[in-house]
Amino acid sequence: MQFKSSSFLAFSAALVALFSISACSSSHGRPGPVKQEVRSAAPAVETIKVLSRRLDSSITLPAELLPYEAVNIYPKVTGFLKWIGVDRGSRVKKGQTLARLEAPEIVAQKFEGQAKLRSAQSKQTAAEAKLAADQGTYKRLKVASATPGVISDEELDVAEKKVEGDRATVASLLDATEAARENLHSVETLGSYLAVTAPFDGVITERNVHPGDLVGPASGRTATKPMLRLEQVDRLRLVVAVPEAYVAGARAGQKVNFDVVAFPGKTFQGVVSRIADSLDQKTRTMPVEMDVSNPDWTLHSGMFPQVSWPIERPYPTLFVPQSAVVRTMESTFVIGVRGGVTERVEVKTGVLSQNLIEVFGDLHPGEEVVLHASEELKPNTRVKP
Repeated sequence: MQFKSSSFLAFSAALVALFSISACSSSHGRPGPVKQEVRSAAPAVETIKVLSRRLDSSITLPAELLPYEAVNIYPKVTGFLKWIGVDRGSRVKKGQTLARLEAPEIVAQKFEGQAKLRSAQSKQTAAEAKLAADQGTYKRLKVASATPGVISDEELDVAEKKVEGDRATVASLLDATEAARENLHSVETLGSYLAVTAPFDGVITERNVHPGDLVGPASGRTATKPMLRLEQVDRLRLVVAVPEAYVAGARAGQKVNFDVVAFPGKTFQGVVSRIADSLDQKTRTMPVEMDVSNPDWTLHSGMFPQVSWPIERPYPTLFVPQSAVVRTMESTFVIGVRGGVTERVEVKTGVLSQNLIEVFGDLHPGEEVVLHASEELKPNTRVKP
């Protein structure tokens, strides 16, 4: 019993000593708070250099195909349509007869003109014969007057005056004959107008008359609609309205590609031939015409192609990636890095070209700007490019 009590006391003392050592160890060995020094370092930003180069890009503009030549055909004289040999879609050649008219009054005028010409010619012939006879008489009297007392001076003067009168009559009748001839020629010309011919090669795109219709000149009372409409389509005009910002690239002889919805996947080409050199005040665009060869008549007038209009500058301009440009309600700017410090540079943007955007402002080629710019990066901030 005494042995057990001694052992228990020894165990208790050891346990108390263990707790005491543990407490001391916890009190003196616990690490205290470490004060860390905070250093403010400049933030790193990704930059890119401003690029200088000649702009070479294109935009898509709507355009219209027009016939190279087009005319509404009216007859030159009033008459009834006797015959017409073409219809919509007919292909015709220059000088080909398209229609014939009949006008009885023109035929009557022609016969009347012929009769007047014959009458004037008869009177002229008679006057010329009388002049020849009177000239012969005068010559004989003049020869006879060389012998004194045979012919009086009065008789000789009368014969001379008669010859002068005959000459005046012949001259007057000569003018009358010429006038009658011109009048007949005019009537015959009117008669030739009864045949309506094509002024150039092309296709008939409109027909508004039929045999028996009364037709007449464009200014006449019967001219409500043209008889026919003729268009030249083996050569077309491609007209595009170029916005003011892109007119610098327009030059004669330039080849331009375009496509039409009727032939998807196929590209056609036109050549710039006529530049208006004047902007439309309402639309601020400049009409530019291109010649389009269409020998197989694949294209048609009235189509609305999409033109790939080239954009060029006569001098190099500056470019940056689109991500470098920040647009706000107040301004558009890029963030330049000058001497390790940020600076907002206001710019105006131009044309997109190969994922780059044209910029105009206080920038220089090779200057560094922030690649991924945002409003959060304030000006006058020191950064590490």
